[in-house]
Amino acid sequence: MKREWLIWKLAFGGIILAAFSANQASAQTQSTASTSATVQSTDKDRIADRKENQQDRIAQGVKSGQLTAGETARLESKEASLNKEIRTDRAANGGKLTNAEKTQVNRQQNRLSNQIYKDKHNNRTQHPKH
Repeated sequence: MKREWLIWKLAFGGIILAAFSANQASAQTQSTASTSATVQSTDKDRIADRKENQQDRIAQGVKSGQLTAGETARLESKEASLNKEIRTDRAANGGKLTNAEKTQVNRQQNRLSNQIYKDKHNNRTQHPKH
């Protein structure tokens, strides 16, 4: 009787352990998939956040008079060209950018950011309208 109880206890413990292990493996798989999706959306969000930030900087430069009409037009043209390139690259790769394309976009956004800074801090200003 005692032996039967021990066998029953061990069998039940094994079932619990197996169920717990399966649950842990499932949770780890879901966590990995979630992390992968987060990384992909983070890359997309990072590009969009930088794009929005740069647009805000251009708008602030126009409002303050730090950017002339020509500087603004040139910056907006470069921004539009970059946005078109991003859309084209994503369309060619099923909605995603390759690592090389992400690096290139980041480099182009850096150049545009530097150009915004230079244009806002040069001696040319937009004359206020009377």
